[in-house]
Amino acid sequence: MIYVDTSVLLAQLLAEDKTPPASLWSEPLVSSRLAEYEIWTAIHRGGLTRSHGEAARQLLDHLSFLELSPLVLARAVDPFPVPVRTLDALHLASVEFLRSRRLRMLLATYDRRMLAAARRLRIPLFPLGD
Repeated sequence: MIYVDTSVLLAQLLAEDKTPPASLWSEPLVSSRLAEYEIWTAIHRGGLTRSHGEAARQLLDHLSFLELSPLVLARAVDPFPVPVRTLDALHLASVEFLRSRRLRMLLATYDRRMLAAARRLRIPLFPLGD
């Protein structure tokens, strides 16, 4: 199972200079419910609701969502091995929660800070390529 963070979802949705491989979308994907809010905030902030709204809905339909449970939130307030931003802490805490349930998780992210934290936490990474 692959945990997809918002950087990957936005790269796919907005056709940024980095886009995930097509093979990613045939895998079982999960993300925090937080990703849904991040996607819609980015779409609305950019005035892209009309042009990208349906694509955002379709993209989000590919995901299973983990809610921000008290256990995830409790982990997110604890320190991480490298400095992380708030939303990154919530994503990393979500991955750690799933892994604590003995789910084999890979993390897909383009975020350098999250990559550094994931490596220190020994979270396996999904190869996105360059």
